[in-house]
Amino acid sequence: MDEADFWKDKTKSEKVISEFNSLKKVLSDTLLLKDRINNNVEIISDLKEDDDIEFHNLVESELEDISNTLDNLEVEVLLDGEYDALDAVLEIHPGAGGTESCDWANMLYRMYLRWFERHNYKYEIIDEQPGLTAGIKSVTIMVHGLYAYGYLKNEKGVHRLVRISPFDSNKRRHTSFASIDIMPVLDNSEIDIEINPSDLKIDVYHSSGAGGQSVNTTDSAVRITHLPTKTVVTCQNERSQLQNKEKAMEILKNKLYQIELEKRNEELNKIQGNKGEINFGSQIRSYIMHPYSLVKDHRTKTETSNVEKVLDGDIDMFINANLKNR
Repeated sequence: MDEADFWKDKTKSEKVISEFNSLKKVLSDTLLLKDRINNNVEIISDLKEDDDIEFHNLVESELEDISNTLDNLEVEVLLDGEYDALDAVLEIHPGAGGTESCDWANMLYRMYLRWFERHNYKYEIIDEQPGLTAGIKSVTIMVHGLYAYGYLKNEKGVHRLVRISPFDSNKRRHTSFASIDIMPVLDNSEIDIEINPSDLKIDVYHSSGAGGQSVNTTDSAVRITHLPTKTVVTCQNERSQLQNKEKAMEILKNKLYQIELEKRNEELNKIQGNKGEINFGSQIRSYIMHPYSLVKDHRTKTETSNVEKVLDGDIDMFINANLKNR
């Protein structure tokens, strides 16, 4: 940062400053926690000679808070992956099952919005396709905030719901699936991907959403299909067709870059014998609402009986456990 030409490349300088601030925060939090622990150790040492009940209660009250702070700091230190500090794109897609799965996808949609609010993450809905009867057919959300990808990467996979269906007049139990896909939002200048315009199929259509005065009557929504990879990206939240196209191209570049990274990882997994592919037969988490209440993460065996609390956005216990497990 002391170099004379540091500010010539604004993108690069901002990235360095962001990394610096992140490391500085971890160091500062570590030193503060160390001081708190040392202070309490001194008090405990004094208590051996004079068992003052007031100091005894003070140490006990500090213990739980120190433990929680240490736990959070441990998780923060684990967010050291190449892309962990970046923004993220989260996609939700219902599985087979029609209205049931679309409604389950919508429940997950609400859960993640609640989680964003808990962590003060800003977000924008890039594309949302409503279900025919209820719920959503798909939704794409861009999440802005430090470590958004680092935390949310732990949610990638298939999520299973077991409940008494509100759409079944016979009140039978149904199992629904929805998949969550997460990718980091990379700086376009860092993505070395050449896209041939002839490989793209671009469609425009009316944006869906609220009616009344807010409805968009022009063909501003954009759908881009990358023909060689069959990758489809849609965007309809911007006001103009041009803005939607630019945002869609940004996400497409990120997706194609992710495909390249996954190809490399597949080769590495073949060498290592790792067959950790995600499909609808290997859910990462189950949310059971009947005949009993239980949310269980199958990767870490972390579980809780408070399903409602989890669906209200309280998923940190699963994210943290998976980060430690990694």
